[in-house]
Order: sequence, then C-alpha cells, then structure tokens
Amino acid sequence: MLPYPLLTLSLIVMWLLLNGFTPGHFVLGAIVAVFASWAMASLRPDKPKLRKWYLLPKLLGIVLYDIVRSNLAVASVILRGRSKGHTSSFLTVPLEMEDRTALAFLAVILTSTPGSAWLEYDSVDRTVLLHVLDVIDEDQWIEMIKSRYETLLMEIFE
Repeated sequence: MLPYPLLTLSLIVMWLLLNGFTPGHFVLGAIVAVFASWAMASLRPDKPKLRKWYLLPKLLGIVLYDIVRSNLAVASVILRGRSKGHTSSFLTVPLEMEDRTALAFLAVILTSTPGSAWLEYDSVDRTVLLHVLDVIDEDQWIEMIKSRYETLLMEIFE
C-alpha cells in the first residue's frame, strides 16, 4: 500500500514530463515514485500531542512581544554600538523538556528572535548551544529562556 498515493502519482507524472513517455520510463518512474513515497512516510514526524492547546495564544503573545523588544535592542546595538560590559557570547542552556515538537518550537522561537540563534542541540546532555548578540548576564539569559519559554512549552506539549 502506498502511504502517499497523490505524491506517488505526482512524481510519476513529473518523471514522464521530464523524460518523455515510454513504457520503460513509466516503469522506472513508478519504481522511483513508490520508493520516494515510502521514504517520505519514514520521515513523517509523530503527531504532536497538545495537552493545553489554549496556552498557545499566550505563547504567541510572549514571542511577538519578545521579537519586537529584541528588534529594538538589536537596532540600538547596531546604531549606537555596544556599551561597556555587553559582548556577544555562546551560551549552553540546560533543558528539562524532551518532547521533539516542543524542542522544534523552542528552536524556531529562539532563532526568530533577533540577536539570538539556536546552533546545536545535544540530546544526551539535553543542552542547547545558543549564540547571543548582546549578553550582559549569562545566567539571566538562561533563566529567561527557561522561565519564559521552556516551562510554557512543557505545559503545552508534555
């Protein structure tokens, strides 16, 4: 059985459009399409389990507020330069959450917030390597990520 019949059909049609219609190309295109469909099925992520979906608007509000605030802070650093004691830094943030969907949300949040970028996740140590443009206090950054995002994401997804 094909997990994605529409994908399989689309791939066969695309194959034939690119290579011309012959019985040999049809068979080869069908074989490639079937294997591609099975490969896509193996990449399909688990369905996310939202325990408290009603907290999503709260998370969205926090993230939008932080994006605006961070845009202003980054613009200030660019226009005025860094103040004394402000430096770029790599932070290692320990996490308690393990849900893959929650981790993906956190990666998107931290990367979409100007001035910070998610670089690496270590699943063994459950830590995130994060680059921050303007750090005054590393512990304050770690606490902010854990209290503003991680606890809320754990409530929503775990």
